[in-house]
Amino acid sequence: MCWLALSPCAAAELRGLPDFSELAEAAAGAVVNISTVRKPQPAGEEEGPPGAPHGMPWEEFMERFFGRGAPPPAPPPPNASIGSGFILSEDGYVITNHHVVKDVDEIIVKLNDRREITAELVGFDELSDIALLKIEADDLPAVRIGEPDKVKVGQWVLAIGAPFGFEHSVTAGIVSAKGRSLPFGHYVPFIQTDVAINPGNSGGPLFNLKGEVVGVNSQIYTRTGSFSGLSFAVPIDLVADVVGQLKDKGAVSRGWLGVYIQEVTRGLSESFGLDKPTGALVSRVIGGSPAEEAGFEAGDVVLRFDGKEVGMSSSLTPLVGRTPAGSEVEVEIMRGGKRIRLPVVVGELPERPGSFAEAAPRGGGKRVLGLQLRKLTVSERERPGLEGGGLLVEDAGPGAAREAGIAADDVLVMMNNERFDTAEELAGIIESLPKGRFATLLVVRGEQSRFFAVRIPE
Repeated sequence: MCWLALSPCAAAELRGLPDFSELAEAAAGAVVNISTVRKPQPAGEEEGPPGAPHGMPWEEFMERFFGRGAPPPAPPPPNASIGSGFILSEDGYVITNHHVVKDVDEIIVKLNDRREITAELVGFDELSDIALLKIEADDLPAVRIGEPDKVKVGQWVLAIGAPFGFEHSVTAGIVSAKGRSLPFGHYVPFIQTDVAINPGNSGGPLFNLKGEVVGVNSQIYTRTGSFSGLSFAVPIDLVADVVGQLKDKGAVSRGWLGVYIQEVTRGLSESFGLDKPTGALVSRVIGGSPAEEAGFEAGDVVLRFDGKEVGMSSSLTPLVGRTPAGSEVEVEIMRGGKRIRLPVVVGELPERPGSFAEAAPRGGGKRVLGLQLRKLTVSERERPGLEGGGLLVEDAGPGAAREAGIAADDVLVMMNNERFDTAEELAGIIESLPKGRFATLLVVRGEQSRFFAVRIPE
């Protein structure tokens, strides 16, 4: 009946909780408030209400921080706080998020002692959403840097920032996951927490109980218009690498293999001869890339990269990205049920390729696995990933393929590692496969290539 004896139980619970007061007091001096100034935009170029992160489309800002359909917050007054940051070194280097200071005319850093200093943008990195600022001041209180690798799921962490402009607000929670991959942050293994993070916290520090910064608060996930229990921080070791490159070169270079990858599901693991779902499945190899030169093929499953285990597909991209261009590493893959080691010289990540879109004539296709299919036109074969031919899905009717996730406008290019160019060839491959078992179907959807596990009908 402990719940009835409120005082003793409450006291016992409190004894097990950390006291953040000393940590918050010691760290507060190194946390700063960021505001910006931007010249009025020409008519017709709306950027959202004042105080939104400049340069970020308003719809993207609303979806990132509030979720779809949520009403916008009341616009703050001009030059109000739109983000947070922290002092990295005593000579005035400050870290914040790139989206906080993107495309602005002036950046103002407000210190804990109420001083406001105009900052210079030293450099930024869009892929990690990190920006490095410099203010002219000496003997500033700087943060202590921790080791994200030693952070464990379930440990307490604390954030200091300016949510909705309320400066030096302190919130606490636990680490709920590590190495989290997000759709807009493939090169960042985010630290996921349940610390209350809201607009205005962006760019602020995430502390461990030793008072060391282990991450930079960057994103939240919500569908309600407010904090919903999921927040994401960029690990500080990745930030340190970005900052070092910005100081030395003014830009950030990342390693590149040149493959499209996806997660290995239970069905796919069976098809590729794996004991369990693990690794990163190569769904396409880009022509002329380091991966193509090293001999990678679609259908390879990357198990280890430079001696490091690739447990999930999200693990591979940060590993490659942090490898210096020009480095030769060994990659262990699974191909045809056998483990193979491939040496590869890592390239440098190029700028994002442009998108493509092409309308295709419809009608007259044949049905296989419930799909109405037709051959590709000559011009369609020029699209990346379709050089070897394939079949366009005109309609995804009931059947094994639709159950696996195949949809209209997908292009089927390979079944069980065999290519085909006609519906008859595809039907012949399917007829030769064991009934009731999973087989792999390689699909090009938009700019992405992806394997699907399709159960062959009995």
